Amino acid sequence: MPEQPSAEELADQVLAHPSVARLHGGAFGEIASYYPGRRLTGVRLREDGTVEVGVVLRLDRPLPETVADLRDALAQRWGGTPVDVHVCDVETAEDPSTTG
Repeated sequence: MPEQPSAEELADQVLAHPSVARLHGGAFGEIASYYPGRRLTGVRLREDGTVEVGVVLRLDRPLPETVADLRDALAQRWGGTPVDVHVCDVETAEDPSTTG
């Protein structure tokens, strides 16, 4: 069984993807990892060994392609660990949060 990555390592890999604007905790903030004194939003390592990632994507390419890329890259790097990618929101070039 492959060594499970840390939530920080997964977050770094997800954020390195050019179509990922940021991590997202889901509708109720349930996608998160907890550490003493802090919380990492957007990545949850489940007890069964699977990984859950919440993202906000840029609309620079079809969403299913981006999700497949993320899922495949994460699973490949981490020895086939099953990965669930949740698209929680999208950003467009006109989105006020991307300007100024």
